[in-house]
Amino acid sequence: MKLASLVSALCLTATLFIPFTSHAEAGKKWTVVKIATEGAFRPFNFTKPDGTLDGFEIDLYKVLCQKMDVKCEIVVQPFAGIIPALNAGKFDAIMDGLSATDARKKIIDFSVPYSNTGQTFAVMKGSPLAVMPDLGKRFSLTRDEAGAEAEVAKIAPLLKGKIVGVQGSSIGEQFLQKYLKGIVTIRQYKTTEEHDLDLKSGRVDMIFASATYLTGAKAKPGNQDIELAGPQFIGGLLGAGSAVGIRKSDPELKKMFDDAILQTKQDGTLKTLAMKWFGTDTVPQ
Repeated sequence: MKLASLVSALCLTATLFIPFTSHAEAGKKWTVVKIATEGAFRPFNFTKPDGTLDGFEIDLYKVLCQKMDVKCEIVVQPFAGIIPALNAGKFDAIMDGLSATDARKKIIDFSVPYSNTGQTFAVMKGSPLAVMPDLGKRFSLTRDEAGAEAEVAKIAPLLKGKIVGVQGSSIGEQFLQKYLKGIVTIRQYKTTEEHDLDLKSGRVDMIFASATYLTGAKAKPGNQDIELAGPQFIGGLLGAGSAVGIRKSDPELKKMFDDAILQTKQDGTLKTLAMKWFGTDTVPQ
């Protein structure tokens, strides 16, 4: 009886320890993180003439990796296939001005956002569209979708029949497809730099992209005649802001990025980098 009781007690003890051991072994320990970026989305990220990367996210990833105490490798990946490539395991995270939208959250996870800017239009100096109303005024698809839709209806007659360039698979394209399809001709591009060139050459009437990207594009040599035009739109299908894209199977990595981003927000580093690259405070509130 004593032997049976002892065996029973040992089995019970082993059973009690199994969940704890399994849980402890479940969490992946990250020492190296491979991060993908496009390298063509100035000022978030861009490729310099010498082939090296620079920009807001390039500075930011170095700070985050230091805070996470991991070695990070940066790789260049075309934007159009960046989410499928993440889920295929080609890299571990995305930092590419990627907006955390509800649609994308069905496929991947996101860190807390590190930047939040509106989407807007840009035209060439002297264009009739340069005088679109409500320049720079923000309309939220989250807080007041009816008001944002009323603004779209307000500018729609001015846009009718125009050709609008936008990066394919971007939130800008989603916005145009939902709110301006049938009013404008939507022309998709692999990179934002390509639609900038077509704007300058007259192959499109206007382009639609992140306001911070367009401000950075305007500052590039040869782009001084590009002008922002009309209102900005935020929220809703445009997402809660730019965040790190992470596979759903890597919750430990998500927490690491969350903690590091919150630290950069609290210590002022995030604002410092935003002011350096955007000239304005884009820290999410």
